[in-house]
Amino acid sequence: MTKPDLLLVADLSPRVVDQLEQDFTLHRYCDAEDKGAFLQALPEGVRFIATGGGTGCSRAIIEALPALEIISSFGVGYDAVDVEAAKEHGVRVTNTPDVLNDCVAEVTMALMLALAHRVPESHDYVRAGRWENEGAMPLTAELTGATVGIIGLGRIGKSIARLAQAFSMRVVYHGRSEQAHQPFQYYDNPVDMARDVDWLVVIAPSTPQTRGIVSREVLEALGSEGRLVNVARGDLVDEEALIEALSTGTIAGAALDVFAQEPHVPEALRMQDNVVLLPHIGSATHKTRAAMGDLVVKNLRAHLRGNPVLTPVV
Repeated sequence: MTKPDLLLVADLSPRVVDQLEQDFTLHRYCDAEDKGAFLQALPEGVRFIATGGGTGCSRAIIEALPALEIISSFGVGYDAVDVEAAKEHGVRVTNTPDVLNDCVAEVTMALMLALAHRVPESHDYVRAGRWENEGAMPLTAELTGATVGIIGLGRIGKSIARLAQAFSMRVVYHGRSEQAHQPFQYYDNPVDMARDVDWLVVIAPSTPQTRGIVSREVLEALGSEGRLVNVARGDLVDEEALIEALSTGTIAGAALDVFAQEPHVPEALRMQDNVVLLPHIGSATHKTRAAMGDLVVKNLRAHLRGNPVLTPVV
């Protein structure tokens, strides 16, 4: 039996590709040098797309495939997928939520611990032989008893909140609206929340409403003893304002897994002493990435077989 055609927009893992090849004929758009010519040369009737959250799927691709039915995206964030174009053309979009909640929450706490206890600097201090020659490191901050404000109390935000409580931290949050049956104090204004917390954790999706939500005003409200952690998307933070806040001591520090123009990280940010920087590895474990990839495939197979998709976005 002829396998249906699938457009591979992002270069997904061998594990995912191997599974997809069992049910689909793959067309590797991700490898094409001339993307436009590649789209024009595709066979008629391409109904399926697999892509990554960072790569997404443009309106041009969607409109080039009149038979397209579903876009299955690897990752919880789908801001790079033109969802409006998908809606206009009746195309389903799925993502891979839930399976990465705990992993991203772990990385968030690791960033907080690393920044509070100056783990990277202390590691380098010992390796360079400075402990023996220069004596002890300066004293540091700690998490116990501090207040953390979470921007975006979704699935991952709730996982972060649970881990923060295990460190005896007080949790408050900001989001589009107050959530029923949550034990945490709600703020309808991120500036007010930033003023009242020691830590500000960003884990909201990237939308027109959330982009730039951590503004200069929010950073000023966070204050000279406050610290910022971003594990969401780089565009939720005003990066220029953040660099200035770090340089001037407006805030105490920042721990970042995401940046505005990845993989580029501004030199002015890399040169700061009061930052911890990671290369967008919030979900980058063998276990979690495998589960995310499996969910990409399961959504496509469900649609192929006429069953409801597992994690619909639209």
